[in-house]
Amino acid sequence: MSVVTRSTSEDIRLQYQVEQFLYHEAALLDDRRYAEWLDLLDPDLEYWMPVRSTRALGDEANEFAKLGEGAYFDDDKTSMEQRVRKLSTGFAWAEDPPSRTRHNVSNVRLLERDGGVIVVACNFLIHRTRMANSNDLWSGWRKDVLREGERGFTIVKRHLFLDHVSLDSKNLSSFF
Repeated sequence: MSVVTRSTSEDIRLQYQVEQFLYHEAALLDDRRYAEWLDLLDPDLEYWMPVRSTRALGDEANEFAKLGEGAYFDDDKTSMEQRVRKLSTGFAWAEDPPSRTRHNVSNVRLLERDGGVIVVACNFLIHRTRMANSNDLWSGWRKDVLREGERGFTIVKRHLFLDHVSLDSKNLSSFF
């Protein structure tokens, strides 16, 4: 893969297309259009959010659990489809009544490109409200691998890295 560092018109166009894709995805989640959101997930999806711990100076490389260790999410497309299906069963207690979310995506950086595969890093801020007075705010950064196809981009890999070490949230039923 090559690192994206130039500013050719093609690179600028790709940057714009990737940003618009990520903004569209955020809107689908905020509008609870989960079936449409699932269409953006690649059949080979790897969706992972490791647990973070506080480490001493010099040991920062071990802040996040490694793949196969503790994770808030370690999902594939099938498990994401199951999570979405559960929302309509009446048994998704954590989402009845449904949460209200606002997904903010910023600092979108194209890291690598190899043909139709693009590695993207960005920051996220997600605000969720539930019931009358339950509020959550999650911030962090993520690394996405997107695949470009005939119908546009799909998300092949999403690794999410929270800024938080401990969470006060009653649940993590929202999609990031």
